Amino acid sequence: LLQELQKLASKHPNLVIVPLEVTDPASIKAAAASVGERLKGSGLNLLINNAGVLKMSTLDTETLKDMSQLYTTNTIAPLLLSQAFLPLLKKAAQGSPGSGMSCSKAAIINMSSTAGSIKEVYLWESEQCIAYRCSKAALNMLTRCQSMGYREHGILCVALHPGWVKTDMGNAIGDKPPLMVDASVAGILKVLSNLSEKDSGAFLDWEGNAVPW
Repeated sequence: LLQELQKLASKHPNLVIVPLEVTDPASIKAAAASVGERLKGSGLNLLINNAGVLKMSTLDTETLKDMSQLYTTNTIAPLLLSQAFLPLLKKAAQGSPGSGMSCSKAAIINMSSTAGSIKEVYLWESEQCIAYRCSKAALNMLTRCQSMGYREHGILCVALHPGWVKTDMGNAIGDKPPLMVDASVAGILKVLSNLSEKDSGAFLDWEGNAVPW
């Protein structure tokens, strides 16, 4: 993955790679400081919390170790990253006074999953994935809390389901994923460009549809 990033960065000079281990609070603080230095006094418009891990499990096989690991990456890391980058997001929002919420102003996007939908319990018949489901349901609540806590600062907060995508994680879940990466990314970019204050605190998919909590 790092090699792919480096290849992209070599083609696009405006793409800067910042080291980050999302399970390490010190690394999160260092990454935020590094980004702040590169921004040279301007704010950060968009934080996408994308890191996620999945481990196959059932109600009978789930463990404390795996549950803790998935919560640390999938739920706690987005909380700590948002805390660390909050001053930069506030600065960006303050730089656009009077305008409505948007990803071009200041926003936190937490990449979630329909696997965390308590109503849908998507793909339960093929994979139970207890820790993953619970961590994503918790991430959805975190997103809702962030939307309420950061609204006064003009920061948009949304939980986004990218679809069941053909990635290393997507391929690990039973049948073939129906969605290619390019299609998912194109949909996500379109959704991000259309988000406004009415969407803050929402749980949406890559096509902009509301996902049941």
